[in-house]
Amino acid sequence: MEDDSKLSYFFLGLGLGVAAGVLFAPKAGTETREFLRSKAEEGADYVKRRGTELRDSASDLVDRGKETLQRHRDSLSQAVEAGKQAYRDAVNAPSAE
Repeated sequence: MEDDSKLSYFFLGLGLGVAAGVLFAPKAGTETREFLRSKAEEGADYVKRRGTELRDSASDLVDRGKETLQRHRDSLSQAVEAGKQAYRDAVNAPSAE
């Protein structure tokens, strides 16, 4: 019940704010709509540009990660081969008995 009261106060405040904004708007409706439209277009352009930057950045990070993973894989493979060779050398070495 208390949440319904808070929600109704929220909508009442929202309505009063919109009404006050319309009554005290510094520009005519046409000018205000054009201003809002231009700002929305600027926002859309910014989001597109930022999205492209983030995609490129993520792509670079993925490429660097792949390179790092390949280097570690190569190092591990060399270590395994060195271990196998050391085992073969130890097994095939003449015993000191």
